[in-house]
Amino acid sequence: MRRGLVHVLAWLLATGAAVTLSWWGVHTVMAGTAYDPPRALPITAADAAAGTAARESQPPASSTRRPAPAPSPSRTPAPASTPSREPSPPPPTRTPARTPSPSPTPSGRIKSYDTAGGRAVFDLGPAAASLVSATPAAGWSMQMWKTPTWIRVEFASGADRVSVFCTWHDGPPRVEIGTY
Repeated sequence: MRRGLVHVLAWLLATGAAVTLSWWGVHTVMAGTAYDPPRALPITAADAAAGTAARESQPPASSTRRPAPAPSPSRTPAPASTPSREPSPPPPTRTPARTPSPSPTPSGRIKSYDTAGGRAVFDLGPAAASLVSATPAAGWSMQMWKTPTWIRVEFASGADRVSVFCTWHDGPPRVEIGTY
């Protein structure tokens, strides 16, 4: 009986140590990652008209990539003869510079296209178009490609794909939706 208890106790200790070691290893690896859900921001007409060009020139944000930390300003040491020490002002916040889009600005006819994979909203002008927003449906992912004459938004879920393709290379913008 005593021998059986020793075996059970040894098994419990070995199993507990293995579980603890495994948890610690997984926790260490996962501590440096971020899993934020994708965000869909509301678009107002003023935001769409003012900021569309700046948003298109930047690469799409990833929900798993953290933003690069802002460089810290260098500080000079305070002189030793300073009688009172005032708190230093907070570092200035940096706002990204807006760069103009190389393509012509669309006129402002906003059109939404709902598909099984999600929703794509375009600003269709007389000779060009721009993507206002693209929001995948639950369980779907989204990818976007842009050239000077077309924009393609693809929603994917497993083997299912839905593509929203806006072209304007040979006339006014037109949108085609394909499922494959």
